[in-house]
Amino acid sequence: MNAALQTTATIQDSQKGILNRTKGQGAKKLVQSAQIADDATIITQVLEGEVNAFEVLMKKHQDHALRIVKGKVPPEACEEVVHEAFISAFRSLKSFRGDKPFEHWLARITVRTCYDYWRKHYRNKEVPTSALSPGQSARLSVMGQENGAIDGSKAVNNLEDQELLAWALGHLSPKDRMAITLIHLEGRSVAEAADLLGWSPANVKVRIFRARRKLRKIIAREL
Repeated sequence: MNAALQTTATIQDSQKGILNRTKGQGAKKLVQSAQIADDATIITQVLEGEVNAFEVLMKKHQDHALRIVKGKVPPEACEEVVHEAFISAFRSLKSFRGDKPFEHWLARITVRTCYDYWRKHYRNKEVPTSALSPGQSARLSVMGQENGAIDGSKAVNNLEDQELLAWALGHLSPKDRMAITLIHLEGRSVAEAADLLGWSPANVKVRIFRARRKLRKIIAREL
């Protein structure tokens, strides 16, 4: 079952009373008409009880949500996180004000769902540097210097650096991890990261500073 169908099934299970009024051919016609409508119209339909129309929103925006999730959670968890993001979007749909595109509103929910994933799965596992290659250890040494940087444009170019990056991020708290990912790995501005995470810009700056300091301490201890 793909993410859209799985999410639709979950929503339907929680809204059986409404769906009983829109089932069968009526529901099919509803989805067909929604496919040619804009996001605002579809959202209005959903809020008026036409729950099946939400499937159209999912199909329109699931690729966008998946692009946001990739790189923020393990590959095997991407579909699960997208599923949870759409469930959250459905449950919060009444709060959508329409002052910004639905895609932007969904992006904020999706990023925060990634953060929730790490809150649930966070484990402070100590990974010995003996498990790293000599090249990785050397790059960790550079990262641990005062002016060392995490270069996201280079960190994902080969498997060895991906493993190094996973090792480093695995030692951070969920909040620090998300801040580092958005700012250093995706190249977003502080303002963009703050908007997506629902934090103040000052909080993002503090998180980045603390996260880099933590990484330096961890690396200095391990090397």
